[in-house]
This record gives sequence, C-alpha cells and structure tokens, in this order.
Amino acid sequence: MNNLQKSDNKARERRILDVTRDLIIRYGYDKMSMNDIADAAGISKGAIYLHFASKDELFEAIFYREFRAYAATWYARILADPQGGTIGGIYQAVLYAVNSNPFITAVVKKDPRVLGTYLRKPNNIFANMTAPGLLDEMVVALQEAGVIRRDLEPLLITHIMDMLSYGLVALPDQKAADAIPPFDDLLATIAEMLDRLLTPPAGADSAAGKRVIAAWAGKIESYFDGVEATQDVAKEDAR
Repeated sequence: MNNLQKSDNKARERRILDVTRDLIIRYGYDKMSMNDIADAAGISKGAIYLHFASKDELFEAIFYREFRAYAATWYARILADPQGGTIGGIYQAVLYAVNSNPFITAVVKKDPRVLGTYLRKPNNIFANMTAPGLLDEMVVALQEAGVIRRDLEPLLITHIMDMLSYGLVALPDQKAADAIPPFDDLLATIAEMLDRLLTPPAGADSAAGKRVIAAWAGKIESYFDGVEATQDVAKEDAR
C-alpha cells in the first residue's frame, strides 16, 4: 500500500469514528446500526468493514480515541495551572475534561441510554477499568509526593472522589436545570473542599504533584500507543 492510499484510509477511518461517536451520543449504541454509520459517513457499509470487523470493535476504537483525547485535555490543564499539582487542581482538570467530552461523560455515568447492551457483554472494555487498586496506586504516589495526607486510606480517598465525580455529571439528569448551580462554581467549590480535606497540614507541593501526574500521563500515552500499534497490525494482517 502506498502512502497516498494509507492517507486516504486514515482519513476515512477518522470520518467513520467521528460520525459513529456522534451517532452513539445522539441515539445510543443499541439504536445505531452500521447502515446508519455508512449513511452518515457517505460511504458503503462494506467500506466500514475494511476498517472495523464489528460494531463492538468500532465502539472500542472510539473509546480509546476519546479517552486519549480526554487524558490530553486534563493533563494540559494541570500543566497550565500553577496549582495544577494539588489535589484540588487535579480534580478540577479531570472533571473539566470529563464534562467537555459527551462520550466520556456517558462512560463515567455508565449511561445505559448511550452505552446500551454493550455494558452487559462479558468482555466489554469497561471490565478492566473496574479492577481495584489502579487509582489507589496514584493516590499513594501523591501521598508520597506530599500532595495528599498520608493518614487516610487510599481506598477511602478514591471512593469519595468517585462519588463526587459521579454526582457532578449524573445529577443534571435527575434535577431541573434551574436547581443546579453553574458547573464551574460547583467544580471550584468541590476542589476547594478536597484541598481542605486532603492537603497535608504543611501544604501541598504542586510541583511534586505535577511530576506524579506526568509519570501517569506517560504511562497512559504508552498504553494507547501500544493499543494503536496492535490494532494497525491486526488490520494490515486482515487485509
């Protein structure tokens, strides 16, 4: 395959991913068909199968792409914020990135309207995301860096943060819009509460916190590089 063909294939693949993401958010996984995707992308259904073997494979490719974009967003905000390495700064950056990406918001909420029956599949992509200890390890690293108090159990901290995060993105589905304060105000207030609750008495070392997050961002980038390379090899072999 020459470079021009590869470029055309990549452009078509991006188009397929873009329209599928929009259709999933608008109609949900269950109501969206491969015919819908083909019509929206202006291509044949057969052309989709040149890139993705199934609707599940397509959904998972979107997840990896959107999660990678989400991670890049919160990491950039952390770097740009002088207090980005504090627990409040980290929390604000992460939740801003979640709220600015409707697909990731649906993932955080495990929204059944958007994700549909995919959630009930035994080998769905979220199964590995719920493994205990992953966030705990990051909290421990932040504790060791002097960003978070060491006298609290990591599991307790991550559970509280998960509850707050879920409530922040899920409550708008349960309450009238005029009963919910502005998102930016909520985010800033919760971040301040976390700073007061979790910051060591001597204060947080934001620079050290940024170094911890940089290490985790590097791991995320390497992971997705590996996933992308594996997918590209599999597609080339299939052709």
